[in-house]
Amino acid sequence: MPRIAIVDNEKLKDIQQKRYIASICPVNRTGNECIKVEEDGKLTIDEHLCTGCGICPKAAPNAIKIINLPEELTTKPIHRYGENKFVLYSVPTPTVGKVTGILGVNGIGKSTAIKVLASVITPNFGDWTMHEAGYDSLISYFKGTEAQGFFEKLRDKQIKVAYKPQQVDLIPKTTKGKVIDLLKKVDEKNALKKISGELELNEILNNEISEISGGELQRVAIAATVLKEANLYIFDEPTSYLDIKQRIRISKFIKSLINEDSSVLVVEHDLIILDYIAELVHLMYGKEDAYGIVSGVKPVRNGINVYLSGYIKEENVRFRDSTIKFAEKPPVKKKHAKEVITSWKEVEKKLGNFELKAHSGSIHKDEIIGILGENGIGKTTFVKILAGVLKEDKGGISQKIRVSYKPQYLEVSDQLVVDALKTAFQKYENQIIHPLNIVPLSLKPLNELSGGELQKVAIAHCLQHDADLYLLDEPSAYLDSEQRLVLSKVIRDFIEHKGASALIVDHDLLFVDYISDKLIVFEGKPAVSGSVAGPFEMEEGMNKFLKELGITLRRDPETNRPRVNKLDSRLDREQKEKGRHYYT
Repeated sequence: MPRIAIVDNEKLKDIQQKRYIASICPVNRTGNECIKVEEDGKLTIDEHLCTGCGICPKAAPNAIKIINLPEELTTKPIHRYGENKFVLYSVPTPTVGKVTGILGVNGIGKSTAIKVLASVITPNFGDWTMHEAGYDSLISYFKGTEAQGFFEKLRDKQIKVAYKPQQVDLIPKTTKGKVIDLLKKVDEKNALKKISGELELNEILNNEISEISGGELQRVAIAATVLKEANLYIFDEPTSYLDIKQRIRISKFIKSLINEDSSVLVVEHDLIILDYIAELVHLMYGKEDAYGIVSGVKPVRNGINVYLSGYIKEENVRFRDSTIKFAEKPPVKKKHAKEVITSWKEVEKKLGNFELKAHSGSIHKDEIIGILGENGIGKTTFVKILAGVLKEDKGGISQKIRVSYKPQYLEVSDQLVVDALKTAFQKYENQIIHPLNIVPLSLKPLNELSGGELQKVAIAHCLQHDADLYLLDEPSAYLDSEQRLVLSKVIRDFIEHKGASALIVDHDLLFVDYISDKLIVFEGKPAVSGSVAGPFEMEEGMNKFLKELGITLRRDPETNRPRVNKLDSRLDREQKEKGRHYYT
């Protein structure tokens, strides 16, 4: 059986431990050198000699993985980062005249795959000692497939690629000056005025790049990509940092790039947005931080449903043990309201030129309330008032309750995860630690965690405290689509177990719909004024919010997941005529 060995030498720093691991290897004991401690101190594993006995992973579970590959996987890799490091098998193929999505968990190689297509990474076909593997090697590798034609056109300069990377927060570290100066440098179409207007960048053109927000950086990065002369546009997570209204607007904008000569590739974790923006989709599966495989292309609806099922029938591959299901919510029956745990009345707060108003509302025991609204409209301010972090100027809050608050932006230090989550490890191992897969992070300092890892730790840190009300600000940020659905179940089960309540601020519409009992909707003008409406029952709140967005939702008949109706389609028109933007 083919297998790969992954070794993280950063987590395996003790030379004595490395020598011990080498000494207990059965193959080493026969006189062959399967596990070796190199002269530079690194531990390496010879995959050809490895028998997959499982002894070394038990000795260093956080640092060593021995993975048996599917028997059907006979092709050699596209790219490998080094000895005992991540391996990518195959790449997605753009389709002319279409937006093609890429869907998979974090650490499965999505960014690596599109970097190969964008010529950012030169593939080495598993031989990391190679320095170059030109287009002819790629063409030969993909002979007889659609990818062969793609790389032939790329070689012959018939395809020109414009690529927006994933980590837009790194832009200020590499680029200085004003936004307008950056966009002028890349404007090959002489379309800066048009594009900056469509992406609502006019008000920040003269701002320093180092001073703009994450959402503004995202839109600047999209503008810089689109201003280049290209016929293949690649967007790696184009909606992170954006609110729901901006996500819909950006989706429409990206779809408008398509014509008979162009194509678009998009990596996206928001399943509603991916479904809305793409016509086709590749699934990526494998083992996180070990290897990734790209599936054949599928129509987007079928592809997302297959992803939720965890089984690709055509390739006979099961990549998840369980199916992700969406329960069709029955009509809410009037019932005796549970006790009110906190309420507010005529609350006002002024911060600089921004003013927030909340007339009246209340939160009951055992409720999870979703909060929807644009960026800069007061959601975080309102949550901080409820949490007692900010004091209201007028009005009152009956705050005789215990509150645990996870802020939007996460603070880091050199504290170890296991120390930060001491209570969670002691009391909530089964409810929080294991479902969020935090054990492998336990001995890492907070300042060495990725965005997704830090997010999971921050959520666990919030939930480990005894409270009547848990306030979580953007808990789905940095998490992949599967982690978001797991998280929603963790929060719901935990709140039910504790007999507490929760407020969830988020921009992933599917996540909010999946987790919420009720909704609070924010309206107003970003950075100027915001007003708080609700809590509403789900149908009333969603109708109010979706009407403002100008979209309608239906349920997929196979999985019950929410889908955005195509604008001006028969179903879209019918639902709008009936005033039912949200499915019933």
